[in-house]
Amino acid sequence: MLSTIIVEDELHSREALKNLISEYCPEVSVQAVAASVKEGVELVNMLKPDLLLLDIALNQGTGFDLLKLVQKRTFDVIFTTAYEHYALRAIKFSAIDYLLKPIDLEELQISIRKVLAKQQTSSYNQQIDTLLCNLQNHNYRQHTITLTTSEGLLFVPVHEIIRLEAMGSYTQFHLINTKKILVSKHLKEYELLLRDADFYRIHQSHLINLNEVAKYVKSEGGYVVLKDQTRIKVSNSRKELFFSRMHYQARM
Repeated sequence: MLSTIIVEDELHSREALKNLISEYCPEVSVQAVAASVKEGVELVNMLKPDLLLLDIALNQGTGFDLLKLVQKRTFDVIFTTAYEHYALRAIKFSAIDYLLKPIDLEELQISIRKVLAKQQTSSYNQQIDTLLCNLQNHNYRQHTITLTTSEGLLFVPVHEIIRLEAMGSYTQFHLINTKKILVSKHLKEYELLLRDADFYRIHQSHLINLNEVAKYVKSEGGYVVLKDQTRIKVSNSRKELFFSRMHYQARM
């Protein structure tokens, strides 16, 4: 049984989530509800829940403020938000679950099952620390991305990624230390996530770090040579935007 605290400043949303859990999530026990950062911190420190359902935008603060203030993070977090909050990309970078309001029952149950299936490890605290650190830094190139692999969680500085390669429904990360990491997510997800960190998809199967481009060669249809000497073809349909992005990079 997951002991849970709901932190949500809107009464309607708070009661709706509590009722959903009560009726459809028998493995979850709501210990308490809170409407503010201060109240939430006091309840978390006192009750030490297994799970926190935490609204991002709260009166007089945010859910992130709460995470910074609690004495000890021994709980999982599922964020909730009513709109595409600016922080969602940082949350995705850290591979932490979130739910958009109005909360869909099936998505709620899926998130709960993930928490139940997960072994408690120190890695989760590192996920939260990574999230809070990324939120303070508006330069996406200096962020750290959390990758979920068959061996567990890996925390990778974005600037250490040379390229990402599509391998069916998987994505393989190639790092500057020659290490490779295989993740069970489509390349498209990372294309959206890394677009503001100087990454560009030059081919259907390759997303590259533009800072790792050594040169562009016009022969053989056009290809880039990366600093690790990897050669990758640039698709005709992507060349114009690629040159535009590289021109922008050169001026930075």
